[in-house]
Amino acid sequence: MTAKKTNANGGTIQLKWVRSSICAPKKQKVVVRGLGFTRLNQVIERPDTPAIRGMVAKVPHLVEIVKQ
Repeated sequence: MTAKKTNANGGTIQLKWVRSSICAPKKQKVVVRGLGFTRLNQVIERPDTPAIRGMVAKVPHLVEIVKQ
């Protein structure tokens, strides 16, 4: 197995919701809500895990990674 990458700031990632999900499909709205976003342009911090990375990969046009 390969070693897990960790960041210097405790293995967290900062995400920003940059585009509205009004016209997005229901599945993508659920992913944005599952990440914990409540407002547009909100910046949140989540643990840097494969599950969170996968959720961000599903909605790259709605969410951006601010800081790793």
